Amino acid sequence: MTATYDEALKPVDLRITQFSVLRTLSRLGPVSVTRLAAETALDRSTMGRNLDPLERRGLVRLDVGETDQRERIVHLTEIGTSAIEKALPYWREAQAQLSEAMGPAAFDTIAENLTALQRT
Repeated sequence: MTATYDEALKPVDLRITQFSVLRTLSRLGPVSVTRLAAETALDRSTMGRNLDPLERRGLVRLDVGETDQRERIVHLTEIGTSAIEKALPYWREAQAQLSEAMGPAAFDTIAENLTALQRT
């Protein structure tokens, strides 16, 4: 499934994990790297590897935490918001392809199970 999304998002130069990070930031607003990792079901070091290219491209900005100088707060930039908007049609197309390939019921079940796993 990941390969399908990665291929679909190539025109906007994003991988599905990066797109997920951007969408999560869009939903949550500025958040610590640790919380962002938890929300996207990635470990903190993997999150760091995903944030590096996003920061270089100006899609996110990292600031020092106000109460803890060791903490890093991730912000979605305007460029990041624009990248989400550009990527959404490609992501939706991948969703449709996968749903068609496995059947809508199976696709919905997988999506529900992944959501449930993320909550644990």
